[in-house]
Amino acid sequence: MTESTRPPHASPLAGIRAVTFDVGGTLIKPQPSVGHIYAQIAARRGVTGLDPDVLNQRFKAAWRAQPDFRHSREEWASLVDKSFEGFCEPPPSRSFFDELYEHFTKADAWHVYDDVRLVLSELKSRNLPLAVISNWDDRLHPLLENLKLRPFFDSVIVSCDVGVPKPHPLIFERAVVALGVASAEILHLGDEPKADYTGARRAGFRTLLLCRDGVRSAPGTISSLREIL
Repeated sequence: MTESTRPPHASPLAGIRAVTFDVGGTLIKPQPSVGHIYAQIAARRGVTGLDPDVLNQRFKAAWRAQPDFRHSREEWASLVDKSFEGFCEPPPSRSFFDELYEHFTKADAWHVYDDVRLVLSELKSRNLPLAVISNWDDRLHPLLENLKLRPFFDSVIVSCDVGVPKPHPLIFERAVVALGVASAEILHLGDEPKADYTGARRAGFRTLLLCRDGVRSAPGTISSLREIL
């Protein structure tokens, strides 16, 4: 049964045999924010008085300026340097970048959204295979372990391992093979319209777009993972 032929009030899990998840913005977010973490680590290295809100704005601008971001360590160093441009010399890539980079593998750098463990536990109790499909670097594997989320997932598909990011179909195809379930029987959940919603649909998945700000921009959006239950 395709998404278009499902009854309008059918459960999102009707006909579903596996569920896949994005990570950033879907399962977790930085805490208290990227800017706060950048400012804290910079202060430990003697760069004081930085405004976390300004660093957040700088980070977002630098992120948007790299649409083909491949999550390599070198790309992260360049992005961090742009976030701090004009604020410190030498730039972070030649001073405290290594400390900052490693900090994001620690559990206390991240907040797990309140609905995540409940929903993952319920899905596992229904014997549904679960997987991660994420645009991330090699820090994701230890991070999921540190957050105690890894045991929920049968497979973790990461762009740095596959060689291409979402929305490329190959990364979704890897999940199909790993789960051993037809793409039409997999529900993908993520917060990025292009990478998650469009990418998964083009790969033949069923999908819902997670809008945690509560703004439902179109049919097929949810504001909490609880809604799939």
